[in-house]
Amino acid sequence: MSTPGNVQTTLNKRFKEVNEAPAGFDFFVSLHDFVGFIESAPSFSAFFAGAKKGSRAAEIPPKYSVMKQVYQGIEDIKAPQNGDIGHDRYTAVRELSAIKKKDVSDSNGFWKRRESLRKLAGDVHATLSAHISGPTAEK
Repeated sequence: MSTPGNVQTTLNKRFKEVNEAPAGFDFFVSLHDFVGFIESAPSFSAFFAGAKKGSRAAEIPPKYSVMKQVYQGIEDIKAPQNGDIGHDRYTAVRELSAIKKKDVSDSNGFWKRRESLRKLAGDVHATLSAHISGPTAEK
């Protein structure tokens, strides 16, 4: 069982990796690890419960979905899928593969948004850190 302190420490470590990663494929791998930790940590399930009662999904910026596309793209590169994976996933694999080969240009959507993804990771980190720290005086 993870304690809030362990979750906070791991969250901070993953965010630090994202924040300090140089622009390149390693940045996207660190973003993958950051999202993977967030999605797998039971402490954050309230943020990803969809429209269920008690969901705090509105606190996570809508552009988080782009970070999830990066996550899925890295997963698909690691273990290629057979069959139709859909346009969005195919595009993610193609763009991330180009970045991996150091073939970067502003026509690559992920490459063009790398700094905004870094900032978004900071926003997500701040929201989740506040959640772990405990309830705030909202009412």
